[in-house]
Amino acid sequence: MRRLLVLMCLGLGCQPSTAAGPASQPAGGASAAAGHDKKAIAPAPAVPAGHETAIFAGGCFWCLETAFEGLPGVDSVTSGYSGGHVKNPSYQQVGRGGTGHAEVVMVVFDPKTVTYDQLLTQFWLNIDPTTKDRQFCDWGDSYRPEIFVQGKAQRAAAEKSLAEVKKTKPFDDAVVVPVTDAGPFYPAENYHQDFYKKEPAHYQRYRTGCGRDARLRQLWGKKAGGIATHH
Repeated sequence: MRRLLVLMCLGLGCQPSTAAGPASQPAGGASAAAGHDKKAIAPAPAVPAGHETAIFAGGCFWCLETAFEGLPGVDSVTSGYSGGHVKNPSYQQVGRGGTGHAEVVMVVFDPKTVTYDQLLTQFWLNIDPTTKDRQFCDWGDSYRPEIFVQGKAQRAAAEKSLAEVKKTKPFDDAVVVPVTDAGPFYPAENYHQDFYKKEPAHYQRYRTGCGRDARLRQLWGKKAGGIATHH
């Protein structure tokens, strides 16, 4: 898990710690001392009848959670891991690399209130689609941007959305986000869920120091961030 040197020194990486360790080793720290059980895994999200799920990767899952939580029609947003070849990976394993997993969120939504197309739009406006194996200050394949689709309808919608973004993007760089058939989704540890609520100061320090919002505004202008309000 590589990071820009200044962010490593400040402890701003996507990890619950006030002091970052070596780039390849997620560090423990304040959050662990505060009583977080790093082995406690969040339960799989409940999916009510008639509701659907969407899986997106866009860098640190703390920030991607806030892009979707609170949207009308969204029941829940769960941080987790997908796209790899190791069963039930831990945060430490994914961060070290070699599992193939990306940090992702699973969005449970009511398609009668919010469509998958609308979620795709929200996804684009909350990521940097010009970087491969990197989002903002976070480097490595676990931070890659990717759309994990479930079924033919989601694939068709995602590919159409991707084509539209490539056609209408307000920036010059190429869009490098793949559309991939979803594999298993593994919920992340409990302490990662709703991290912006549990440790708001650390979350905001990380988000600001990582330059996420500044880069989103540079890419998307006034549309940056979509309609979410938890930044």
